[in-house]
Amino acid sequence: MTDAATRPRADLRRAPERYRSTPAEGIETRHAFSFSGHYDPKNTHFGALLACNEETLAPGAGFDEHRHRDTEILTWVVEGALAHRDSDGHAGVVRPGMIQHLGAGSGVTHTERNVGGAEVPVRFVQMWLQPDTFDAPPVYGLRRVEPSADGLTLLASGMERDSGSAALRLRRSDAALYLVTAGPWQPLPALPEAPYRYAHLVAGSLGYRTVPGPQGGGRSMEPGDSVRATGPAFADPTAGPDGAELLLWEMHSPVSYG
Repeated sequence: MTDAATRPRADLRRAPERYRSTPAEGIETRHAFSFSGHYDPKNTHFGALLACNEETLAPGAGFDEHRHRDTEILTWVVEGALAHRDSDGHAGVVRPGMIQHLGAGSGVTHTERNVGGAEVPVRFVQMWLQPDTFDAPPVYGLRRVEPSADGLTLLASGMERDSGSAALRLRRSDAALYLVTAGPWQPLPALPEAPYRYAHLVAGSLGYRTVPGPQGGGRSMEPGDSVRATGPAFADPTAGPDGAELLLWEMHSPVSYG
């Protein structure tokens, strides 16, 4: 896809449109972008975001040891618990209400598995972001999130303005990830402005206008749906009858090459 934001646009992608893969027994992945054996040259990234996968691991299932390099990997668990272990000696269990960051840097191997003894699947959203600092030592962070009263909670950021916050630190100086929440029929809080914003609905439902004002068409989102918004598109988002929980990326530049 083209990263030049020639006009405001809110590109809605429905959950059933995601590419489905089953890389191993007990694993189901729903991909938002081209991934592995599935390649679509018009859908390789949005802004600096390279992947947004919805993962489900059955009890006893998981990803065996595999390697990453120069990728910022953020993980948000929706249900169950995910066990992480990597070659730098980090280990953690990610549960709902926690955010995990693995900065692969110069290279790291890790495993991801449904926690031992689990009787239910673990479901999580995993997002990959291109860093702007390369070949750095790998880093790891895990924190429990205290949702903000105003409904806009900063989860991770590489921006200088956020350096004093509790957010996990990203190695991308113009990107940030938020948890956005609203109660039934309530408007979402004022969202950060950016040339590129990626919104993934985790739970509930919401409606929005494609652009501000009377020219904006009305759209609705269900869990697993996403919106790729450029400029001021994705206007007046309002939660549905069960409220809304949204993961939102603020990005000020696209993927860079070379």
